[in-house]
Amino acid sequence: DVPLVAKVVSFLQSNQVIVKAEEEKKNNKKGKDDSAVVPQKQQQKVTRRSKTYVARSSLCKNPAAKKLLQIMAEKKTNLCFSADITDKKRLIEVVDLVGPHICMLKTHIDTLEGFDMEVAKQLRELAKKHNFIIFEDRKYADIGNTVVLQYSKGMYRPVEWADIVNCHPLPGPGIVDGLMKNGGPAGRGLVLIAEMSSKGNLATGPYTEASVKMASDYPEFVMGFISMRKLTDNPGMIHMTPGVKLVSGTDGLGQQYKTPHSVLVDKLSDVIIVGRGIYKAEDPAKEAKKYREAGWDAYQKSLSS
Repeated sequence: DVPLVAKVVSFLQSNQVIVKAEEEKKNNKKGKDDSAVVPQKQQQKVTRRSKTYVARSSLCKNPAAKKLLQIMAEKKTNLCFSADITDKKRLIEVVDLVGPHICMLKTHIDTLEGFDMEVAKQLRELAKKHNFIIFEDRKYADIGNTVVLQYSKGMYRPVEWADIVNCHPLPGPGIVDGLMKNGGPAGRGLVLIAEMSSKGNLATGPYTEASVKMASDYPEFVMGFISMRKLTDNPGMIHMTPGVKLVSGTDGLGQQYKTPHSVLVDKLSDVIIVGRGIYKAEDPAKEAKKYREAGWDAYQKSLSS
């Protein structure tokens, strides 16, 4: 619906979430701007990444980003396991099985039946055992004061156990300030949802550009993006792409699947996020190993010689 999209963009501009191109040109410093979105046409010409994960880790200003890249290099994996499992016992069992193959565990903790902080404790123990970080896919999307409470109060309190969380940039910079209030001192990281993998989503164009600009204003806390491709040349920003399977396709509910090669070589993203392809497999550990190997092989192919 074009009129609806126009209204959304107009609203974002009026609230200074989207900065007009003319203002960007005036404010940008001379020379290369790492915060600028890499145009898709330009990206298609660049088929190699210029820095390894380990080289980029030393350039990160956020501790969680630094830790993640170091784990990726050490374990030779760029696989994030999206554990959309609602049973507590099954969640712990599967995470323990796939732990050796992943760099990051992504949870939707509010879908877990009977959650308590003991589960969070068990996940932290597994993260230490298998050397991965925890990403709570909370997708915050409210004003600063509200997300302060959602992040640190109530039943889930992700700031206590999740290394990173994510949010929609839609509410403006106040949402980052709110999450950073408690997340910053705790050494946590924030991922901005700059693009999505579902068909017909509105996180495109100027919205994505505004997301990258917002991230550049918070280098000590914002550590990257949920995106379908590399968005910026800033080496401290990690690009994470959901909707990955060994064979491309769709799920009938709008999800569009991409292969590890297309994500890591063609689009130069950094992390592949895999859920159903692993936890619905007969042998989750064996399947996770396949994704780990496919992801690492694609990463190596994407490196400059």
